[in-house]
Amino acid sequence: MNASKMATNPAIPPIKPANRREQIDDLGIRALLIPFFGICIPLLTGMVPHKEFNLWEIKLSYLYTIFIAFVIYQGTRYLHFTLRSYFDWINKPVQKIIALLLTIPFYTIPVSVLLLVGWYKFFMNGAINWEVIKATCIIILIAVFFLVNVYETVFLVKQTANDQVKKEQLERSRAEAELEALKNQIDPHFIFNSLNTLSHLIEDKPGKARLFNDNLADVYRYILQNKKKDLVLLREEMDFLKDYFSLLKIRFENAVQLKITIADEQLDQYLVAPISLQLLMENAIKHNEFSDKSPLIMTLGLEDDEVFFSNPVKKKILRKPSSKIGLQNLDERYRLITRKSISVEEVNNHFIVRLPVLKIS
Repeated sequence: MNASKMATNPAIPPIKPANRREQIDDLGIRALLIPFFGICIPLLTGMVPHKEFNLWEIKLSYLYTIFIAFVIYQGTRYLHFTLRSYFDWINKPVQKIIALLLTIPFYTIPVSVLLLVGWYKFFMNGAINWEVIKATCIIILIAVFFLVNVYETVFLVKQTANDQVKKEQLERSRAEAELEALKNQIDPHFIFNSLNTLSHLIEDKPGKARLFNDNLADVYRYILQNKKKDLVLLREEMDFLKDYFSLLKIRFENAVQLKITIADEQLDQYLVAPISLQLLMENAIKHNEFSDKSPLIMTLGLEDDEVFFSNPVKKKILRKPSSKIGLQNLDERYRLITRKSISVEEVNNHFIVRLPVLKIS
């Protein structure tokens, strides 16, 4: 299933674009950094004259500078988050840089100067030291741009993680849709061949047609019960294969034979894709000549965590070339379910298909 088909499929919800207004939970960081900057920046610039102030004046001074840090931090944060709703680094990187360079200094510097002048009015009786204010504003601006860079990094990391999750969700939806489509191909294929067989028996062996019909109901019940499953126990699949083989025996009698070399205790130790062994048997019947004198002997075994199905090659002349859709379908299902492909080979005039199985731990 390609991307264009998925886009028009109403069963698969569209992927929503990233929400650029998404915020982060930074309350703890703000509670730590605002007092940190509110105390450290005045200490760096020597703004608060500790020798001239008493203890209460020092405390009130730092409460005021923490308030300045709070106003600058919160205002810059609001501007930054607002700009993210209009510009992003991927689609508008130049516009974003320009917007940050224009808006943040034009907010930070005037507000800082105004609040610092207010401090001098309250605590220094209006004796303003413009050199200290200049140095303080420069440090504040550097700190603000550092914080903006940190926030942008956090947002980009978070957005990348969200994009990865959405990509995985899309891949999972695609795989599930493909697997469901492959499973739905089983029914028509099986029904078509079964009806052909039943039609043949009604004409040639009407006495066996009733028995075939009853057995067919049991076989199809298994298909209905397990077609939605990705994996079933090897024992369940083996029992189903034997039921299906009984249908073939009704029609072909001794012309078909099945040899099973899997130990009984192994049947509960492995998982296989449902309705996979039946497809291999059906494929062998379809493509090979056989008779009572020269029966088709099919072998089913297990080795190296693989189920193998083998039959001698006695190629039948078909009216039209095989589409090989059955084996392709099976291979697609196994790759989607187990991430492993089936193996198909012809060795010593024997056609062998190997299916990867999952061992139950």
